[in-house]
Amino acid sequence: MTLRTVSELLSQEVTNVEIEIKGWVRTFRANRFIALNDGSTLNNIQCVVEFENFDESLLKRVTTGAAIQVKGELVESQGKGQSVEIQVKELEILGDCDPETYPIQPKKHSFEFLRENAHLRTRTNTFSAVMRLRSSLSFAIHKYFNENGFYYMHTPIITGSDAEGAGEMFRVTSLDPQNLPKDENGATDYSKDFFGKETNLTVSGQLEAETYAMSLGKVYTFGPTFRAENSNTSRHLAEFWMIEPEVAFMDLPGNMDLAEDFMRYVIKYILENNREDLDFLNDRLLNEEKTKPQAERSEMSLIEKLKFVSENNFKRVSYTEAIDILRNCKPNKKKKFKYIINEWGADLQSEHERYLVEKHFKCPVILFDYPANIKAFYMRLNDDGKTVRAMDILFPGIGEIVGGAQREERLDVLKEKMAAINIPEEDLWWYLDLRKFGTAVHSGFGLGFERLVMFATGMSNIRDVIPFPRTPQNAEF
Repeated sequence: MTLRTVSELLSQEVTNVEIEIKGWVRTFRANRFIALNDGSTLNNIQCVVEFENFDESLLKRVTTGAAIQVKGELVESQGKGQSVEIQVKELEILGDCDPETYPIQPKKHSFEFLRENAHLRTRTNTFSAVMRLRSSLSFAIHKYFNENGFYYMHTPIITGSDAEGAGEMFRVTSLDPQNLPKDENGATDYSKDFFGKETNLTVSGQLEAETYAMSLGKVYTFGPTFRAENSNTSRHLAEFWMIEPEVAFMDLPGNMDLAEDFMRYVIKYILENNREDLDFLNDRLLNEEKTKPQAERSEMSLIEKLKFVSENNFKRVSYTEAIDILRNCKPNKKKKFKYIINEWGADLQSEHERYLVEKHFKCPVILFDYPANIKAFYMRLNDDGKTVRAMDILFPGIGEIVGGAQREERLDVLKEKMAAINIPEEDLWWYLDLRKFGTAVHSGFGLGFERLVMFATGMSNIRDVIPFPRTPQNAEF
């Protein structure tokens, strides 16, 4: 007898067949109806037990959370809510679950409580749906790049460079903190460390990806990155995943084309392949919105937001034009914005980005040509000397989701920009070599994977879209 999944059985058209299934008990009603789930779908399958056919001591062990094996006949369901059910002939307890201590009882739990039990939270409908969507998005990302001629590369997690120049990095060392070696100036002597120099966890794989783009043409990374930013907001993690494509001979307009096509592809993929989970999360979000004051409610449902991205062309707007729009809009003039836009050069906040997307243009927006002083050193300086060929993609409900740029391919300009923010040339000698040996126009972008999963699932806290969140004062599990 072939072991089947709940998903397979619920889509089965043939009934009155013998089947075998394993899963975890969600509920056991009236000593007769077992709701069984194996993670393959949001839905449970009902297993009907005839009490007189089984030992009472065995049935007492069928508790919420217990792992069981069922053998029986798949029949047309006599009740409402499901098309088929299982008439149980054999029942085996694979793993008992103590009902007194099992935390995931069949009742409503707060997300904070579930974060404290992150090892078990995917046994709830919400988190199983979120993590299935996370898996599908991962697959869609690899599928897109594979279909478009990109090579997947693994950039190092341990690095001696700071790609963002922000300095918020986690140090990696094998030195004994109680007995640090010192140099002649009394500072820690990192020449005695494992790598012979000061090293950190990476904040980005971009710089290394650029080296491979300049030989393989089109590459992408998809891996973990780390920021030692002491922030406890709902949008920040200390450990998260980044998608970073880099393409040789591609300018800023080409970069915008790639990013738009990519984002629409992955959103369309989950709309076509994960509709059951999306519909559940859409309903969850609609019920949550009903509890909010009218003024705070979203104008679009989750499904509407996803279609808003997949079915609309992205509007391309220069930073300068966006500043003019924001400076003259009603929320700014009436001081409804938390951050008032007064002059060119302001760093846009989420409220400004969302206004452009949701109120002004009513479609996803790509902003480009940002002020150089609010962007990273590796971005290509425009001829005006004050803007760089950067671009950000803005989505409804979330604001910026993608950040990218045409990279600075000119050796002299890149050296000047590094010197201006005190990045020693010897730290990035290999990066500068790319501009010495066959330099060329090239571009890329970065997408925080968890930010994408938040958008795709409607979850409002980034801690709820990664299996085991790492945040300040929290490295549990």
